[in-house]
Amino acid sequence: MTNHALFHTLHQLSRQLTNQLNEALKPFGLFSAQWSVLYVLHIKGSLTQKELSEYLFVEAPPMTRTIQRLVKQGYVKQIPGKDKREKFIQLTEEAVKEFPKWENAVTQCNQALLGNFPETSQQQLLNLQSVWLKQLL
Repeated sequence: MTNHALFHTLHQLSRQLTNQLNEALKPFGLFSAQWSVLYVLHIKGSLTQKELSEYLFVEAPPMTRTIQRLVKQGYVKQIPGKDKREKFIQLTEEAVKEFPKWENAVTQCNQALLGNFPETSQQQLLNLQSVWLKQLL
């Protein structure tokens, strides 16, 4: 397999997984990019927009748009930091209340996608991704 084929396949897989997740989240008016932000805030608590961007490897402009959408939906709020430019992003009470529904939809989507993918193969893939990601950072 050439490097091109490997990366092309990874890109195709990533797009397909994103599309599947978008379908699962559609009934809630959410997209995968929004879910990523909500999930990270749920796990890590309040973060600055810069920290979110860096953690999720997302450029500032698309992160700003995603956060603005989530603010409009009432799922996150922005809290001014010490510096005028710094804003902390955190989940609203509404998001905390709705989160289990979103998480359930994502879990069902993930389980359907994994289907007949053996647990040992899942663990191997996770290990490979972790090693590769560490090398990139």
